[in-house]
Amino acid sequence: MRQIAIYGKGGIGKSTTTQNTVSALAEAGYKCMIVGCDPKADATRLILHKKAQATVMDMARERGSVEDLEIDEVLLEGFKGIRCAESGGPEPGVGCAGRGVITAINFLEENGAYGDDLDFVFYDVLGDVVCGGFAMPIREGKAKEIYIVTSGEMMAMYAANNIARGILKYAQSGGVRLGGLICNSRKVDREYELISELAKRLNTQMIHFIPRDNQVQRAELRRMTVIEYSPEHPQADEYRTLAKKIAENTNLVIPTPLTMDELEQLLMDFGMLEKEEVAA
Repeated sequence: MRQIAIYGKGGIGKSTTTQNTVSALAEAGYKCMIVGCDPKADATRLILHKKAQATVMDMARERGSVEDLEIDEVLLEGFKGIRCAESGGPEPGVGCAGRGVITAINFLEENGAYGDDLDFVFYDVLGDVVCGGFAMPIREGKAKEIYIVTSGEMMAMYAANNIARGILKYAQSGGVRLGGLICNSRKVDREYELISELAKRLNTQMIHFIPRDNQVQRAELRRMTVIEYSPEHPQADEYRTLAKKIAENTNLVIPTPLTMDELEQLLMDFGMLEKEEVAA
C-alpha cells in the first residue's frame, strides 16, 4: 500500500486534483482511499456526490468522544469503490485543526480502515506545513510520498518551496520523500518552463502539467470528477496520465529548497518579479 500526501497553497486545486487522480487510479483497477485532512471537509465531495460527508471530529463532538463512533459512520464508499473519510476540525476560531487530523487518522487506523486490499491512500492536506498537526501525515511516517500542487503564480511557488522545507525536515527521521510537482495551470506566461525549472532547483520533477479547462468546473458543479462526468473529454485523459505517472513513479527524492533570495531571482529571471531598481 502506498500512502501519498498532496500538499499545496490554499485554493491551488489540491482537492480537485486529488479526487480526479484517484478516480483515474480506481478506473484503472486500483483500490484507493482518500483521507481529507482539512476542516473544510471538501476532499471527497466529488467522489461521494454530496456537499460534505460527516467528519470524524463532527461526529465525535456529537457523541462526546471519538471512542463512541462506528467506522461505517465516517468511512463511506463512492465512485468505483473509493473509500472516503474526512478528519474535520474544531468549531471556527476554537482549538487546533491539526489535532483533528491526528485524532482522525489514529481512529481510522485502529478501526481497520486501512485494509490489506488497498493499493493507495491519499491524504489531501490543508495549505501549508507550518502547523505541526498538518504535517502529521509525513511527521508520523504515514505518507512516505509527497506531491506538491503548484502553479506559475508567485505565492503558489512560495508555498511549494516552503512545503519542500517541511519535507526536508522530516526526510531524515521519517523517510518521507518528494515525488514531484504537479502544475495545475493558471495560464501564467511561460508557466511550463517556470515550474520545470523550479522542480529542477528542488531536485525533483514536474510530474505533470495539467492544462486549465472549464470542464473541471462543469463537472464540479454536478459534484463529480471529470473522469466520471465526461470520461471521453481530453481533460479526463490529463488526469489519467497523471495517475499513471504517479503509479509508475520511482523518482522519490529529498528536496533541496531554495532560499528566499534564490526563489526571487528565479521569478525575476522569468519576468515574474521586477528587479528592485526597476520597481523603484
